[in-house]
Formats: sequence, C-alpha cells, structure tokens
Amino acid sequence: MAAPLTATAINCSLSTGGRESSTDAMLAVLTEHFEAAGVKVEGPIPIAAHDIKWGVKSDEGEGDDWPQIRARILASDILIFGTPIWMGQASSVAKLVMERMDAFLSETDDQGRMPSYSKVAVAAIVGNEDGAHNVSSQIFQALNDVGWTIPAVAACYWVGEAMGSTDFKDLKETPKKVTETAKMVAANAAHLARLLKEAPYSG
Repeated sequence: MAAPLTATAINCSLSTGGRESSTDAMLAVLTEHFEAAGVKVEGPIPIAAHDIKWGVKSDEGEGDDWPQIRARILASDILIFGTPIWMGQASSVAKLVMERMDAFLSETDDQGRMPSYSKVAVAAIVGNEDGAHNVSSQIFQALNDVGWTIPAVAACYWVGEAMGSTDFKDLKETPKKVTETAKMVAANAAHLARLLKEAPYSG
C-alpha cells in the first residue's frame, strides 16, 4: 500500500502572529479539502514569525530559521504556498521565501534533480484588490524554476471589491466558487503528487 500523502502549508502574511489573517482563513479552506482527499496537512507555518535571513542560500548562518522550515517543506509531497496581495503583488515575505529557494538550483543530485523535484506546489491567495492572476503567475513561475511541479487548477484565491474594506476572514461564509475551486485544487494536487510519488522524475 502506498504511503499517505503529506502537505506543508506556509503563510506569507506580513503578520507576525497573534491574529488570524485572511491568508490563514484561505489556507484553512484548502486544508479541509486536502484532508478530504486523503492528504495530511502540517502547518500553516507563519513565515513572518520566524527569523529568516535575506539571501539565496539554504543556510545563511547563525540565527537563520530557514533551514528547519526548508526541511519541513521538503519532507512533504505538496507545498501549499499562501500569500496576501499587496500593491498587486505577492508579499515581500513570499518573495523572501522564493529567493531562499533559489539555492535549489545548485543543490541537484547526480541526476540533475533539485530537492523539490517530484513535489507539487499550489497557491492560496487573498487580497482586497485585483491581482490574483498576477500573483499566481509570479509564484508559479518562480516555483517551477526551482523544481516544483504545478498541477492543473493550482490556485485558490479571493479578491474583494476594488477599494473595498472587507477581508476574506470576515466573510460570513466561504463563497461557493472558492469552495468549488479549493476542492479541485486539492484533488488535482493530490492526484499528481500520488503519481510522482510512485514514479518520480528520472532526471
């Protein structure tokens, strides 16, 4: 019998903790559907609450929390990458994470495979302005460059009315379209991760 699938969720909100962010709320929606698809989800890891050094290496020295977070991410089959939208872009915290993953390019095995090869990544995106497509394109291009595999329908997002003040976490119920998309993201990612777990890339 195949080993169960696992996922690690990261929250790239600017919040250092202590209050629920809308990114947390979206990650919770996805977690529910991943677990229904038979995937055990760890996290979310609040990236801003950790001391992650700026840089492009996997270990930037004393006091850097990234190595332990990197290990947790790579121990899973699926990465759930959560970020809010700020100024139409992924958060600066999200960009910090992507820059740290640049190290994967020089960490290949003897078959030329990066540590993230045969692992799947999806995105959870929230914001009060338009920009979800721009943010998903930033994230998916960067993650694919460093070895992650992106499934069909890989982003679950919600954006409020332009210049509005309603946050996703404050909605009385999850919009039907978000629920439908979350279910498809989870199902597609789990399907692809199972295939890659059984037959990894040959390199």
